[in-house]
Amino acid sequence: MKFKNSLAETRKVGDQLKIRLFASALIVPAVLMSFGSVLANEMVHIPSGKFIMGIDKVMPTSAKGGKLRPWSAEAFHDEGPAHQVELGSYMINKYEVSNGEYKEFMKATNHPAPAYWDDPRLNKPNQPVVGVNYNDATAFCEWKGARLPTEAEWENAARGPQGLRYPWGDQLDPKLANFGRNQPSTMPVDSLPEAASPYGLHHMAGNAFEWVYDWYDPRFYEKGPFTVNTTGPEKPVWLGGTGLYVDRLTTGEKRVIRGGSWNAPGTSVTTTHRFWNQPMNNSYGVGLGFRCAKTATKEPEQYVQYHFMHALISMGEEKWKDALDSIEKALQEDPDNAEYKATREVIKKQM
Repeated sequence: MKFKNSLAETRKVGDQLKIRLFASALIVPAVLMSFGSVLANEMVHIPSGKFIMGIDKVMPTSAKGGKLRPWSAEAFHDEGPAHQVELGSYMINKYEVSNGEYKEFMKATNHPAPAYWDDPRLNKPNQPVVGVNYNDATAFCEWKGARLPTEAEWENAARGPQGLRYPWGDQLDPKLANFGRNQPSTMPVDSLPEAASPYGLHHMAGNAFEWVYDWYDPRFYEKGPFTVNTTGPEKPVWLGGTGLYVDRLTTGEKRVIRGGSWNAPGTSVTTTHRFWNQPMNNSYGVGLGFRCAKTATKEPEQYVQYHFMHALISMGEEKWKDALDSIEKALQEDPDNAEYKATREVIKKQM
């Protein structure tokens, strides 16, 4: 550790680092989803609260006069009406589950390989695992002591407190998402950090569709009011065709998938877009993966300790920006902690 400050301060921080690294043997397994040579897929804490889910479909009043079409005019019928949802605090993977993580799961459980496992376009360790059905995704998350996120949890994590149309803002930017075959395959799960959602989640738009927990009902948003921590329809909805376009495509019992994919159109990568698939089907397999979530414990202590530990590790590696980001996250939850404040000042001196 090459600090620019005094030798005594360097030794003090070094001793802190040793202590925290020892303590991490207890802290890390509950927060990280993987370790070692596989990318550590940390879980991000999403605070409890209310947010607006979905979007009201406001059609333009006139096609004349040079008025711009509001982006809500491009929403599909099943994305509305906009409605308030209340969620408790929860944790959700920062990244889509990678092939490397899924390989560990397969080795530990003898779970069969998903479709396209041997496809050289899609099987790099740091690419998202694809070709998984709903049961595959559920089994992996349960193995990790987690679950699939609900549709509401997924959308809240993608939109952030401002209710964004895309994870980065309200305008589509092809440079910030992998969709419409603008790349030859999926991208590494930790790529495009500049396009992360307000909560820091990567690839909430494009790369791979993601399974969520809920059954799909195109009219579910019309059936409020909703309970706290809503999990969607209580039972499968058989869709038999009422003449609407969305119904003709969804005959049968479907689960929701979210986020769009590398080979799906731009309309699929909005934070409110809803799509569907049969639970045991991987018909969107080359672009269908998942990430895990879990209900938050009484953390935020565990959450804060993880970020403090991560800040110290980053300091040891002289990754000052990463260290500052982590200690700021810890201070968001515990703003009066003198130790965290002192660590932040040490970091700032190195930048």
